[in-house]
Amino acid sequence: MSTAVETATGPVTFTEGAVKELNKLKSQQEMGDDFGLRVGVEGGGCSGMNYVLGFDQKKDGDQEFIIDGIKVYMHKAHGLYLAGMQIDFQDGLNARGFTFNNPNAASTCGCGTSFSV
Repeated sequence: MSTAVETATGPVTFTEGAVKELNKLKSQQEMGDDFGLRVGVEGGGCSGMNYVLGFDQKKDGDQEFIIDGIKVYMHKAHGLYLAGMQIDFQDGLNARGFTFNNPNAASTCGCGTSFSV
């Protein structure tokens, strides 16, 4: 497994709110340095594909990026679906949670966690 870290621009970006929440979550879960944020996709959902966002260890086929000080793991094949995506965290009365602004999505479902290309 490669240990190289990508120095090029990461495939996704985080808003200030997302960075703050991700750092808070990681510190609350007391994970080791070998854990990073997994960003990816999986089949399913009402629009065909679901977003994957959670802390995980690096796996074969992953690329590693440092984005806004956060170690990010993404399987190489998922970059096609996620390149240019912005991840935000909303903490308001009407909505609370991570949101995904994906320029590659042809359509999204009402909940915002599922999309199609």
